[in-house]
Amino acid sequence: MIRTRIDLVVTSGVFSIDGDDFAVDNNVWIIGDDHEAVVVDAAHDATTIADAIGDRRLRSIVCTHGHNDHINAAAELARRYGSAPILLHAADEMLWSMVYPDRRPDGALAHGDTVEVAGATLRVLHTPGHSPGGVCLHLPESSEHDPTLLTGSHVFGGDTLFNGGPGATGRSFSDFPTIIDSIRREILTLPLDTVVHTGHGDMTRVGDEAPHLDEWIARGH
Repeated sequence: MIRTRIDLVVTSGVFSIDGDDFAVDNNVWIIGDDHEAVVVDAAHDATTIADAIGDRRLRSIVCTHGHNDHINAAAELARRYGSAPILLHAADEMLWSMVYPDRRPDGALAHGDTVEVAGATLRVLHTPGHSPGGVCLHLPESSEHDPTLLTGSHVFGGDTLFNGGPGATGRSFSDFPTIIDSIRREILTLPLDTVVHTGHGDMTRVGDEAPHLDEWIARGH
């Protein structure tokens, strides 16, 4: 039986905020099987992402937040696949509109919503701080009675938590105490072996990051 899998595509481009531009590499996560997929953060290069999806049905494009480097290939990818809705938390629509002034997302994500793909259920966690509408997607430990699901606990964290600390704050619409509260409440309460699939850079695990919470708070950024 085909198992649900997670594929990584890394794309490169420019992150623009507050009048500054930064060259960045973004992690684009594709969750699915041989028949259907969900894309988390369609960044920079729709062609490269589409090549990784292939002829699978694209069920949705989920945006963990509205910064341009996480959404700037979303509209083109949706156009290529026709019926795939773009989903974003409503609190980040002001960021979305900076990239797409004439097109709104197709649906609004809220805490506790679910995203379905290939027998897997991803639960939406609202994790503001890096941006007001930042979200993570949690794929819980699968049941031993359902062999189609991935094993282990996974969270797709966008720019909320990285290998080495919280996502950046100090820019427009971001707030350090808020991101710390989000991480403490929504991510560090997950099983310690939960794999954190980050928006940039290397993956990590909840258990590797949790011991450093006080260090992050003392550092203050």
